[in-house]
Amino acid sequence: MINMNAWDRRFRSILGAVLLITAVFWLGGALRYVAFGATLVMWSTAAVGFCPVYRLLGMSSGPSLPAGAIRGKWMAGLLVLILLALGSYASAFLTRKFFLEDFNGMNHFYKQTLFLTGKNEREKAIGQYDLLVPAFENFERKYAKNRPFALWFDAGFEADLQRVRAMIGDVEPRVRSGDLHQAHLDLEKVRPVFQDIFKRNGFSMLSVALVDFHDAMELILDAAQTQDAPKVQQLYPQVSEKLLAVESEANDAEIQAIRQNLDALRVLSQQGPSLEMPAQAEKLKSSFVKVYLKRG
Repeated sequence: MINMNAWDRRFRSILGAVLLITAVFWLGGALRYVAFGATLVMWSTAAVGFCPVYRLLGMSSGPSLPAGAIRGKWMAGLLVLILLALGSYASAFLTRKFFLEDFNGMNHFYKQTLFLTGKNEREKAIGQYDLLVPAFENFERKYAKNRPFALWFDAGFEADLQRVRAMIGDVEPRVRSGDLHQAHLDLEKVRPVFQDIFKRNGFSMLSVALVDFHDAMELILDAAQTQDAPKVQQLYPQVSEKLLAVESEANDAEIQAIRQNLDALRVLSQQGPSLEMPAQAEKLKSSFVKVYLKRG
């Protein structure tokens, strides 16, 4: 027995679409399943035109079907499809954006701690580490269960967050009073974990490209520090290729400076072992750090 009029059914169809988008993109845990259930209720009652709650309460929005009702059904269905398409696209974009913003906020403290331990500046490193720990805890708490849609099917995401938490916790004694150089090396192990998360979930980010370049750059820096000119020349194509990935994301003056310093190092290596190579390697590293700390 129908106890819902056409407008009631259309409204429930649209509300069901909104609930579905909310469940998929914006909710986590039990609330997600509640929203899925509500979507099912809205769409099923709209489809048959009968609401059990109305029946229990002795209510009815009316079974009347005005002229043009069939055409109205198709229009309502089209509106629901458009809403699903546009809402899903916008939600996917926004949840991904918010995730990256939260990551970058947390990652800022990680980068600063990594940088300062590498510079052997303990007091400042401790200050940044004390900001990193709660920032990561908040990030993990938020996204371990309530992921953006882009990471929905990543079976290893939660395990990776647990690995990072353990790495950050284990390094605390070294940051506070132990070997800062070892602390720096231990913290370096965090980057590849996040790098892998981004890569396997299809994130195209300047920061991912910078991390890839950094790993290759370290090899050529080590060769330059020991004035191993043949090794620098051997490594240059690989490092240059990684830098091309960075340049494809952005190529402003700061990134061009990285390219100029890398190419200058190659020119020196072509002239044979040189005392200028370590200094040029430091210029390359400094130009990279400048970009990485701001946008990596």
